[in-house]
Amino acid sequence: MAKYRKKPVVIEAYQTNVELDIETLEGVLHASVGDYIITGVNGERYPCKPDIFEKTYELVN
Repeated sequence: MAKYRKKPVVIEAYQTNVELDIETLEGVLHASVGDYIITGVNGERYPCKPDIFEKTYELVN
């Protein structure tokens, strides 16, 4: 079995302060207060829990 690493891709994201239902490629997903709303490389949007976001992404200067 081979190992793979994610390519370094820059995304846009913000942390929401309200609950949202977001239309994603997988259907409607619920975002809780504090979740990050990510806009992917193809313009798709999806929520991400803060702990996962902080393990996966770092701020680009």
